[in-house]
Amino acid sequence: MNDPVQITSVEPLLRVSGLCKYFPVMSRGLGRRQTGIVKAVDDVSFDLAPGETLGLVGESGSGKTTVVRCALRAIDPTSGSVRFQLPDGRTVDLASLPSADLKPLRQHVQMIFQDPVSSLNPRMTVRDIVAEPLVIHRLAQGAELDDRVTEILRRVGLKPEHRARYPHAFSGGQRQRIGIARALIMRPSLVVCDEATSALDVSVQAQVLDLLKELQREFRLTYLFVAHNLDVVRNFCDRVAVMRQGRIVEVAPTGRIFAAPQHPYTRILLSAVPSPDPDVKMNFSVGEELAKLDGAGSAVL
Repeated sequence: MNDPVQITSVEPLLRVSGLCKYFPVMSRGLGRRQTGIVKAVDDVSFDLAPGETLGLVGESGSGKTTVVRCALRAIDPTSGSVRFQLPDGRTVDLASLPSADLKPLRQHVQMIFQDPVSSLNPRMTVRDIVAEPLVIHRLAQGAELDDRVTEILRRVGLKPEHRARYPHAFSGGQRQRIGIARALIMRPSLVVCDEATSALDVSVQAQVLDLLKELQREFRLTYLFVAHNLDVVRNFCDRVAVMRQGRIVEVAPTGRIFAAPQHPYTRILLSAVPSPDPDVKMNFSVGEELAKLDGAGSAVL
C-alpha cells in the first residue's frame, strides 16, 4: 500500500488510506452470477492539507471520479479509510460512518460538478437552487436566507436580480457560477471540483479558475481538483496525483511533476500536451516509456 504523502507538519484536512472500490461483473441470462470484479480504485492513498489544491489527473477510466465519489461517500467504498478533520478539530472516518450520520457532515464537504446544465434543476429558480443546502440543513430561513443567497451570488459575479430567473436563462459560465454559489453557501472546508471547467469555453475557463482562486483565499478553501487538462492543472494546483488503472502512480509538487516526472506513465501523459513551440523536442521515447509501464511501481515524492 502506498504511504500517504505529507507536505507539511499540519494535520491533513483529508487523509485517504488504502481506498478500494470494486464492482462485480455479472453473467447474462436468467441464472445471473458473479464472474469477476472490476477494480475501479485499488489501494489509493493521499493526504490533502488545509488550504491546498491537489490535482487528480489521468486518462478517462483511470478511476479519478470514482475516488472522489468514494471520498464523499456518494458511493460506498469496498475498503479503506477516508479521515476528514472537522472545524472543531475532531476527525471522522467518512468511509465507515453509518449513512444516517453523514448528513451533518455534508455542509463541510461540497462538490462542483462538471456539467453546469444537468447539475442544476431546470424547474427551480436560482434563489431556490442556491438556498436549498441551507434549507435542507436548517441553517437559515426567511430574510436571513435571502440575504445569504444574495451575498454569495454577488461574490461569484452574479446580480441580485438573477435570483428569480431559471437556469436556461444563463450562459454556461454563469450556470457554473450558480453551481459554485450553491457549493459555497454553507462555507465548506473542502470543495471537490470534478472537471469543473471542462465544459466551458477557454476564455470562460480562465474567468472561473480566477474566481475559484479568489474564493479559496477569501474562504480558506481546500480543493480536490479532478481534471484532464494538464495546462489547467499546471497553473491551478499545488500538487498533482497521477492515476492509472485505479492506482496513484505518482504524487509530487506541480512544478516537479512537469519538470521532472518520475513515472513512465506520467511522462507519456505529459507528452500528449501540445507545445506552442514547434522546436521543443521530448527528451524521451514514448515507445520506451510504454515498454517500462508493466514493471513500473509508484513514485511518491
